[in-house]
Amino acid sequence: MPQQPYEPASPGGRPPEGASGRPVEAPPDGSAAAPAPARVLVVDDDPTVAEVVAGYLERAGHVVDRAGDGPAALERAGAHRPDLVVLDLMLPGMDGLEVCRRLRGAGPVPVVMLTARGDEDDRILGLEVGADDYVTKPFSPRELVLRVESVLRRTRPAPDARPPAEAGPPSAGGLAVDPAARRATKDGTELALTLREFDLLAFFLRHPGRAFARDELMREVWGWDFGDLSTVTVHVRRLRGKVEDDPARPALVQTVWGVGYRFDPAGRDGRDGSAVRGGRDGHGGAAVRGGRETG
Repeated sequence: MPQQPYEPASPGGRPPEGASGRPVEAPPDGSAAAPAPARVLVVDDDPTVAEVVAGYLERAGHVVDRAGDGPAALERAGAHRPDLVVLDLMLPGMDGLEVCRRLRGAGPVPVVMLTARGDEDDRILGLEVGADDYVTKPFSPRELVLRVESVLRRTRPAPDARPPAEAGPPSAGGLAVDPAARRATKDGTELALTLREFDLLAFFLRHPGRAFARDELMREVWGWDFGDLSTVTVHVRRLRGKVEDDPARPALVQTVWGVGYRFDPAGRDGRDGSAVRGGRDGHGGAAVRGGRETG
């Protein structure tokens, strides 16, 4: 049966039910808990979709603002800075891509983009302008809430989280990150990284010399057990554009054929590490041929 674009709220304010008809349970102790309540701005010109999405987010404990077009979204975001924006790609007048650019131009804010178009180029374009995730219509509001809370967990670390006192900020190859300040530098110059790019760089710095498949990066860096692997490819490409001396011949974030990617802090010593054979090409990893990434 085709998935509906949204699902009606459960009557009587009961928790939403899963496919089995049973209420969706909170994660057990020791698993990733839902983040603290956040202010979420929902931007969609379809009032029914906006109402359903807002209802699910409110039942998850979040404060929700709504806007029906781009200018209204920017106005609301300026009046009350959201912790996260759920943004429809197809908006009248000013489309979601331009709204995303302007939101991110005013300061870092996570964006989960909604798109009715399944074309990969549209999804990648949304990620490249700064969206942190995307959900393709028709979608389940429960899945959307899970994705929202996954992004919030990555961008709003628990206040009691403390790095070990003996562990300094990760650094290698002229790159350094300060997780507490969410600040990254290259040779002492601050880098303008998106939230996902920062998390990816911090992960690489903590695991130098080890090759990771794209699905491993998606799971270990952003906590996702599902999703389009092209998300990782896009963010690796964007990160290379900001940390590599020559992004066309990446030496720090190297492609391992047949595996995925590896961070080599010694790569800036003049060695060309743009591609490293690590198994049979075409098995889950990106490949570089003629200087272009093909996977």
